[in-house]
Amino acid sequence: MKRILVYTTFLLAIGFGLKAQTKLPGIDKSPLDLSYFPVNYPVLRAQDKASDKPLARVLYSRPSMNGRKIFGELVEYGKVWRLGANESTEIEFYADAIINKTKIKKGRYTLYAIPTTNSWTLIMNKELNTWGAFNYHSDKDLFRVEVPVTKRTDTVEALTIYFEGNADASSCILNAVWEDTMISLPILFSVKK
Repeated sequence: MKRILVYTTFLLAIGFGLKAQTKLPGIDKSPLDLSYFPVNYPVLRAQDKASDKPLARVLYSRPSMNGRKIFGELVEYGKVWRLGANESTEIEFYADAIINKTKIKKGRYTLYAIPTTNSWTLIMNKELNTWGAFNYHSDKDLFRVEVPVTKRTDTVEALTIYFEGNADASSCILNAVWEDTMISLPILFSVKK
């Protein structure tokens, strides 16, 4: 019994010593965010008013302008961009979807964009868990679709990606807004009502 007590004390001392010496990671300058469709799915779920699963969610890091010019400088026109910061933006569909007449099976995908002044090419790619667009492989693209740019009269400091739509509908719009630029991607879900 005495040996067990000494051994346990020894393990606890090592554990507390390691914990006291562990340096915590710094706070990321581009915090992680996510958006659901239906838009208020987490609240509906907490109130037991939601279906078993949402139809979609997007997971992304939110870089800020911090006094920088974004499109055409920080985010270069004509080059593949991760549509956020840090890890590439991921979208998950909990039901089959249709985007620009392309059928998308439920599952997780990576979103990239190629911005230009008047339009963006949005890319849905099958490769997951990627950081940035440094190892982007076009041979893993599921599809590409061009969407027009809408110029806003206000300035949005942090990249914001969100869904718009009615919770009872089987379609939504995925919006991305940053600086004075906004793009929108219509999504139709193959769900039976």
